[in-house]
Amino acid sequence: MATEYDLVVLGGGTGGYVAAIRASQLGLKVAVVEKNKLGGTCLHAGCIPSKALLRSAEVFATAKKSEEFGVETSGVTLNFEKVQQRKNNIVDQLHKGVEHLMKQGKIDVYSGLGRILGPSIFSPMPGTISVEMNDGSENEMLIPKNVLVATGSRPKSLPGLTIDGEYVMSSDEALKMESLPKSIIIVGGGVIGIEWASMLADFGVEVTVIEYSPRVLPLEDEDISKEMTRLLKKKGIKLVTDAKVLAETLKIEDGVTINALHKDNEKSFSAEKMLVSVGRQANVEGIGLENTDIVVENGFIQTNKYYQTKESHIYAIGDVIGGLQLAHVASREGTIAVEHIFGNTPNTLDPTMVSKCVYSNPEVASVGLTEREAKDQGFTVKTGKFSFRAIGKALVYGEHDGFVKLVVDEKTNDLLGVHMIGPHVTDMISEAGLARVLDATPWEISQTIHPHPSLSEAIGEAALAVEGLAIHS
Repeated sequence: MATEYDLVVLGGGTGGYVAAIRASQLGLKVAVVEKNKLGGTCLHAGCIPSKALLRSAEVFATAKKSEEFGVETSGVTLNFEKVQQRKNNIVDQLHKGVEHLMKQGKIDVYSGLGRILGPSIFSPMPGTISVEMNDGSENEMLIPKNVLVATGSRPKSLPGLTIDGEYVMSSDEALKMESLPKSIIIVGGGVIGIEWASMLADFGVEVTVIEYSPRVLPLEDEDISKEMTRLLKKKGIKLVTDAKVLAETLKIEDGVTINALHKDNEKSFSAEKMLVSVGRQANVEGIGLENTDIVVENGFIQTNKYYQTKESHIYAIGDVIGGLQLAHVASREGTIAVEHIFGNTPNTLDPTMVSKCVYSNPEVASVGLTEREAKDQGFTVKTGKFSFRAIGKALVYGEHDGFVKLVVDEKTNDLLGVHMIGPHVTDMISEAGLARVLDATPWEISQTIHPHPSLSEAIGEAALAVEGLAIHS
């Protein structure tokens, strides 16, 4: 028996389920095929669980210095079992919420592995979906007018660094740790690596980060990387940059030992465990792409600006197509794809309008071009920078490290980029994102009256600082 749909979404992660909801709102008959749990990596093995752990680490770190706030405590201890339980409760609650949204939108959900079939008795074009059901029942056949591939990604490793889940972990295994190690080596100083380094250090773990690039957070503005380096070292984290891990030297015996080539010298590093955080690879295998003309390059599905593949009725979004592998990007890509399927001409996604966040302690947030990227693209730039040390609310919070930085085109006064490091900047970056969308100038930002006392005052002051007019510097 086969069931017809206007749209079948392969993958019920953030991008997939948001696309399904939007399609339902437009009146399309929709099905989602998910082999694990609705919510995908973001909800179950990424954004949400890691941020829940980060929050517990932040509270623990604050509790240990509570006397600075006049709150005297004694014997502050960490119950990691309860930390994990809190994380699991949050994930479960949100998972139930996504299931409710599917029912509310009258979206059919198939629990199983979906594969795209080639031309068959069901359809002269590739796109019929065969669902191998998780419960072992007979395969379901879905006949969609359109398909949206949103199968996401998984952690990747380096050749020779085999993930065993006990001594050598990816973020998937790290999220399930029943107890904290005394020490850990983190291979990779990008977003995920730095979030884990910050979290584990706040939990009291001895952390060493080994990063191949000359600086941690290599895709962020150089000033941000420099400040993050300073503050992580202040936490006691050992940062080794410009270092190449030599996988063949890995030894596991009651712990992990590995060598890295650092400034032409081979150095040895040892810890109780290792976390490999070197990016993610797309889930393109086993979903039937070989039965289509869809093009896969460098491990990612190729699409046009509306996320159509070479098969015009098959679209792809999210981590599986590469680019900015962020949940909020996947959601927007899914919405754009569905609008295009419906016959609309949606605004396409501009990567320089996307806000990016690092949920470490301190937090990092940015939108637009870094100062170096702007110069490399031929802009003559001017910048405005303002420290949280001069912001009353930051002093009240007891978190006054960091700054806000604006990158501006000197000729047109256009805002090219905004970069922040400091307290709660992931909640503040949307103002900068809106400024980018509206093509605001620093003067217009400075004319926005920021409430006092608030952390957002740093944005207004940084805008004034572009012309040397900051009030409190």
